[in-house]
Amino acid sequence: MNLARTLRSLKEAGIWLAGASQETEDDIFHTDLRRPLALVLGGEGKGLRRLTEEECDMQVRIPMAGSVESLNVSVAAGVCLFEAVRQRR
Repeated sequence: MNLARTLRSLKEAGIWLAGASQETEDDIFHTDLRRPLALVLGGEGKGLRRLTEEECDMQVRIPMAGSVESLNVSVAAGVCLFEAVRQRR
């Protein structure tokens, strides 16, 4: 099964898709992550592919401070997962 079909299957199962993107104004810390949710992260430097991004229900960004422009994808995943757990407590 390819990624697009997998994402559609998740949506059909009632899971919201949140794509991580620096191209949105929607801050992850101000987005409700308490619903059934799958986080979709793209490759380092390239981000999400267009078709993958289009499958997502929402886009969220991790705000950066100082001269940091982006995070390693594993670090970004950790930040997103930590925030989802924090909100669910």
